[in-house]
Amino acid sequence: MSKFYRELTEPLQAFIAEQQIFFTASAPTHGRINLSPKGIDTFRCLDAHTAAYLDLTGSGNETSAHLIENGRMTIMFCSFTQQPLILRLYGQGSVIRPRDAEWENLDCLFPSTPGTRQIIQLSVESVQTSCGHGVPFYDYQGERETMIRWAEKKGEDGLQRYWQDKNQVSIDGLPTYLLGKTDAVHQ
Repeated sequence: MSKFYRELTEPLQAFIAEQQIFFTASAPTHGRINLSPKGIDTFRCLDAHTAAYLDLTGSGNETSAHLIENGRMTIMFCSFTQQPLILRLYGQGSVIRPRDAEWENLDCLFPSTPGTRQIIQLSVESVQTSCGHGVPFYDYQGERETMIRWAEKKGEDGLQRYWQDKNQVSIDGLPTYLLGKTDAVHQ
């Protein structure tokens, strides 16, 4: 049975802290829905109404483009090994980049991670739990290091070029402004 909360209670925040994976969902007003799994030590509950995650370089930058357009976002956690539980955070997301004033206050909450691109912050409007009885058991075996090694090998200049080539617009042509408002190129 599902239950709604107005905030992230301490037990819900403790549940989040125990999880090794989470999923983000966003969508433009018109276009493709994006659903992405996330791992590594990148998620933080900032308070009962705010969460954030460190967004690492990826093949696309859909979440950023969608949040710039309309802000809608859902983040989901689910237990694979403990008492079954699915937890969804609904709210308005925003993109914080190293050039933004808020960066310094948030970046220090995360470990220094090669390939860091931006921080996604969620103003939590609603929280929902559901049973999770249909979620199978899985064993956590560790983090993949491929993305970190890839980013280390690219180096800062290589990441900047990659962002310019691959992360400036969404697959639906929406700008991400990753490198600034004037350098987004619609494809």
